[in-house]
Amino acid sequence: MPIINVSVTGKPDAALSAAIAREVTELTATHLRKDPTITAVAISYFDPQHWFAGGKSLAEHGTNTFWLDIKVVDGTNTKLELEAYLKAIFAAFGRLLGGVHEESYAFVHEVPAAAYGYGGKTQEFRFISGRLNAA
Repeated sequence: MPIINVSVTGKPDAALSAAIAREVTELTATHLRKDPTITAVAISYFDPQHWFAGGKSLAEHGTNTFWLDIKVVDGTNTKLELEAYLKAIFAAFGRLLGGVHEESYAFVHEVPAAAYGYGGKTQEFRFISGRLNAA
């Protein structure tokens, strides 16, 4: 159920957005074990003249960049899973954007189950309900 916000340099491109959403959803399912049917991905585009790394715009660097921001429930993934996910995300964006600046970022927020949910129900509620139904 994660919500994933992705920002990339470039002009809005529906085909690229679809490819990014598909790849990010697949990697999130594979590495973090998140259900792809309830994974949401929102993509924003920034002119490379307005994104700076090391004091220079990405247009000056002649490269692209990204920032991926994902929220997951605290404690649902190991450090090794997170490490593998970040490595796979960087590789994917390198392919999707034709190479990325080293100052590209992926940030996994681990949030409390009681503070996170969808459909008006927290993840903690879903966990407890699932345990009660299993009993």
